Amino acid sequence: MSFRTRRVVFMTPFYMLFEFFLLKYTLALLGDVSDIYLILLTVVIGLLHVVPMFFEAKKSTPMGRMCQTVDGVWMWASLMFLIDIIIIYALGMFVELPLMIKIALLAIVPILGIYNYYKAHKLVVNEKTIVLDNLSREINIAHLSDVHFGSVRHREVIKKVADKLKELEDTCEIAIISGDLADGSSVVEEDDFCELKKVNMPIIFTPGNHDFYPGLENVFRACKKAGIIILDNQSFEFECLNIFGLTFSFEDRAVPKIDETLIRDGFVNIINYHVPYYFDEFSKIGFDIQLSGHTHGGQFYPAKTFAERLFEYNMGLFKNDLGKYIHVTTGVGSMDTPMRWGTDSEIVVLKLKKRN
Repeated sequence: MSFRTRRVVFMTPFYMLFEFFLLKYTLALLGDVSDIYLILLTVVIGLLHVVPMFFEAKKSTPMGRMCQTVDGVWMWASLMFLIDIIIIYALGMFVELPLMIKIALLAIVPILGIYNYYKAHKLVVNEKTIVLDNLSREINIAHLSDVHFGSVRHREVIKKVADKLKELEDTCEIAIISGDLADGSSVVEEDDFCELKKVNMPIIFTPGNHDFYPGLENVFRACKKAGIIILDNQSFEFECLNIFGLTFSFEDRAVPKIDETLIRDGFVNIINYHVPYYFDEFSKIGFDIQLSGHTHGGQFYPAKTFAERLFEYNMGLFKNDLGKYIHVTTGVGSMDTPMRWGTDSEIVVLKLKKRN
């Protein structure tokens, strides 16, 4: 049983308890509902949350993926309804709200849901410029992360990424994936990433934490079948770039030694690391650019606001006093719930330019 599966199983009773009281107080705004019906509905929600996960871990099916998607959308809606009813009950302490006003306020959630779902599935290309002194020639990198191939976003997300990278073949020389290509919510088959084989540029991949959940060897097997270059605590030289892929250290994996021996003179030195940590340390060692993901930028409000406080480098391009850069992409896919609000599902073209 993977870490992700254990986490879901452990949290499901608490999730069901939360759902019971959420439904109770939400439906109480509209009229009385028997606790027996609420318990039955809560059990259904709990089963939908946990049961399909075990089937998807063995064999992904359209029905299993649909159930996981419905569950993911409902998890987002539950959070939004919680905020909604807190506002409604708070207002009710001062004024008597008519039933139609309550219904209108509750209707905000499904309306927002349509936008959030659309936003999560619209893959866009953003551009950022990095100015360097030690650049021998200008080069463009397609940076992406957190594709989260799994039950909620399956082969269609891989095809969407492949199609977008093919559009960038004339402007980008290389693509770099900063972890979480897989999600762990479904099994990864050998042919699952094969659409990426059609992309006519090198694709670099370094694992993140979620890539361990479906079995790292399964992810690697699918990557190799798709022609993806795996940097598992390894370096790769391409044109004027020296790229070191630092795998997320998970479970009993030891952290490799990261020091000046990884730096190559005459190259732009890049460290590809899933989480946006240790930027200052990597900069002092001599890495010019750190490429990361993991945060999803918070993915949607209000989580986005908390993520901005939780992560020093939550999303975007940052430069420190040493003239080094870290780029944190908001990712392509989504974790658990296929919803975005305030962040993009993105591939970022990093334009490396020489300082005049």
